[in-house]
Amino acid sequence: MPLWHAILLGILEGFTEFLPISSTGHLTIAEKVLGYQIDDPGVTAFTAIIQVGAVLATLIYLRKDIVRVLGAWFRGLANKDRRGDDYRFGWAVILGCIPIAVIGLAFKDQIETTLRSLWWVGGMLLGFSFVMWFADSRATQTRHEKDITWRDTLIIGVVQCLSLIPGVSRSGATMSAGLLRGLDRLTVTRLSFFLSIPALTAATILQVASKYDEISGGVGWTATIVATVVSFVVAYFTVDWLLKFIAGHTYSIFILYRIILGAVVLLLLSLNVISAT
Repeated sequence: MPLWHAILLGILEGFTEFLPISSTGHLTIAEKVLGYQIDDPGVTAFTAIIQVGAVLATLIYLRKDIVRVLGAWFRGLANKDRRGDDYRFGWAVILGCIPIAVIGLAFKDQIETTLRSLWWVGGMLLGFSFVMWFADSRATQTRHEKDITWRDTLIIGVVQCLSLIPGVSRSGATMSAGLLRGLDRLTVTRLSFFLSIPALTAATILQVASKYDEISGGVGWTATIVATVVSFVVAYFTVDWLLKFIAGHTYSIFILYRIILGAVVLLLLSLNVISAT
């Protein structure tokens, strides 16, 4: 992979990872436009691995919150009298990550092959937009971060499994589920960040361990590392912008964008302008 391709894809990953517009969907489309076989094992591994840049950006941006929650969780394990909101939030995040780990491992082959088709990407960009619209329009926002329970994150975690289909969007799925649970937009956005850390880190480790040779003989580790570093830088500023933006806006701009992009992809596929893989 030429380094300018790696830089471009790193920028795209960093910008789209936490927006509810599907980073995997965007990377799949971009990789296809750049001439890559999008269901190639090396390309699918590259797509998953560079997400770790966005994870590192989240870890640094939310470091104070993460240290606070982890500290409260460990103190709560040692002493039941010190089990407060942060202790319960820690358990809630852990439980919320279990469904995607189970489903991701169970359907790993299908996710990396069949679901890499642009028909899935375009269809899910378009179709899931209406789910997001429904959740956003019905949002009561009566509950906040201190009100999050293990039931909330377990339900959100189950819905997060839909993001294994390119085009759905992990953040879009978690945010929609959170809104339907009555949580406010800023809370579900922050929760989406927390849930992304173990999910994306585990996916990266799995891909590095299982697809090392495919990366070495295909895309190349230099390009992969460059794209990861670029995604880290871009994601850091995107997280900061998104939290400020979502505090005073709905998801309507993202929903409209998804509908347009999904429709364009499906139209190009229907006209045989581009192939599905």
